[in-house]
Amino acid sequence: MLKREAEAELMDFYRGKADKCLVVRGARQIGKTSLVQEKGKSHIFDSYVEVNFLKRPDLKQIFSGSLDVDTLLLNFSLFMPESRFIPGNTLLFLDEIQECPEAITALKFLAQDGRFHVVASGSMLGIDYNRPSSYPVGSVRYLDMKPMSFREFLWALGVSDQVTAMLQKSFQTGTTVPDAVNQQMMKYLKLYMTVGGMPEVVQLFVDSRNFKQVDNRQRALLEDYRNDIAHYAPPAVKIKAEKCYFSLKDQLGKENHKFQYSAVEHGGNKRKFGNALDWLYSADLVIACHNVRTPESPLEAFEMPDEFRLYPSDIGLFTAMYDFSLKQMLLADSNTTPLGQAKGGLYEALIACMLSQKTDRKLYYYKNDTTNIEMEFLLPSEEGVIPIEVKAGNNRSKSLDRLLRSDAVPYGYKLISGNLGITGKKRTIPLYMAMFL
Repeated sequence: MLKREAEAELMDFYRGKADKCLVVRGARQIGKTSLVQEKGKSHIFDSYVEVNFLKRPDLKQIFSGSLDVDTLLLNFSLFMPESRFIPGNTLLFLDEIQECPEAITALKFLAQDGRFHVVASGSMLGIDYNRPSSYPVGSVRYLDMKPMSFREFLWALGVSDQVTAMLQKSFQTGTTVPDAVNQQMMKYLKLYMTVGGMPEVVQLFVDSRNFKQVDNRQRALLEDYRNDIAHYAPPAVKIKAEKCYFSLKDQLGKENHKFQYSAVEHGGNKRKFGNALDWLYSADLVIACHNVRTPESPLEAFEMPDEFRLYPSDIGLFTAMYDFSLKQMLLADSNTTPLGQAKGGLYEALIACMLSQKTDRKLYYYKNDTTNIEMEFLLPSEEGVIPIEVKAGNNRSKSLDRLLRSDAVPYGYKLISGNLGITGKKRTIPLYMAMFL
């Protein structure tokens, strides 16, 4: 079982009171079910009851009619006679709950009853389809899961926490990382760009160390996503959402990474594709990053809704959208490999994935054609706005240097493939240290 950072929050729920249900949200195939099952079947509970509405649609009958908990228990005894409900010592896991709107409504009554711990999970839970008649507002807490982070990927490779702690100390103090360690970490980062964070793919890589098998599995997952869009998206959105999602390679392969509807379809516009993008975002398949009029706090006040960049939620699936040869070039030791214009988009997408691991974080960038200043990412902080410039190599950082002249900008980061260094307000760090931002 791959170690996940979400384990701590899940175990906290298991050991706490059952006065709320836990809803585990996230895209398809990111390890929600495996995590709940592995921890739920441990010795914490004497009884474990699981309902998967996708595998067993007939079990929706349990939630038809009255949603009173005693009535539900009677229905369980009828349709799942093997199930045992021990007050105070039972975990009920409702998987793929989006397939049964009545079960979503029932979460309210299960939480009020409080006799059993209840976890619900499913893909596309952010989408307003099959909407239950009464959503359990106030009766649930949420655990948002994403593809495996770079830190989790390092755990899968067997990299110890001591190494990560040493790197974090270097990040905090600005101390140079030993060259051998830095070079090895950059190799791990390129592996992460190639393999990504889908747990099934990561496990396959750990077991096989075979990049072709990994690539085949990623392409199969992309087809699963294509099928999910066809299955879940509203009829008016299906084809448009698919076109938008699979246009990411073209969007980020341009010199200007701003999302352009014309790159999806000739003559495309917001009126035609806007709802499709909203659906992809709600489905956790993409990460949105909006331009701001000025790099000042609060960033939300200066957001430009119609100017944005769109990144994939998993960097490995993004690299799999390209030909297999791109992975071969990416994993080459030299930074001079001919990745072409795609290189900048790849590294930008990588950092977007790493920054978005914090679920409460919105991403922003700054591009001003008048001043010719462009900054890949802006992060809010108590000290002010922190600009982040991403360099696949170690080129000059003209835009960052100009922004740092402002008294309103406390400091900024330049992410490179080299080592640490501090010059005035500019903090140069290796790309892999984005996991500490």
